Amino acid sequence: MIEFVRLIEGIGTLHTRLQSHAANAVNQALTIRNWLIGFYIVEFELHGKNRASYGESLIDQMAQNLNHIKGLDR
Repeated sequence: MIEFVRLIEGIGTLHTRLQSHAANAVNQALTIRNWLIGFYIVEFELHGKNRASYGESLIDQMAQNLNHIKGLDR
């Protein structure tokens, strides 16, 4: 019976550790995604200029066109 308890504990520990690693990997990927989205927006708005004139219409248009992606909204 003790061996069975150790088996269950080992599986639980393994699951918890790997779940934590997976969550960290997802968080890193989402951070990179968000940084790149910001970079693409800046490049789109600058058009080679030093300063951009951000318009509310760009954000609204993006929100409408990207509404299928969870976590991306206005």
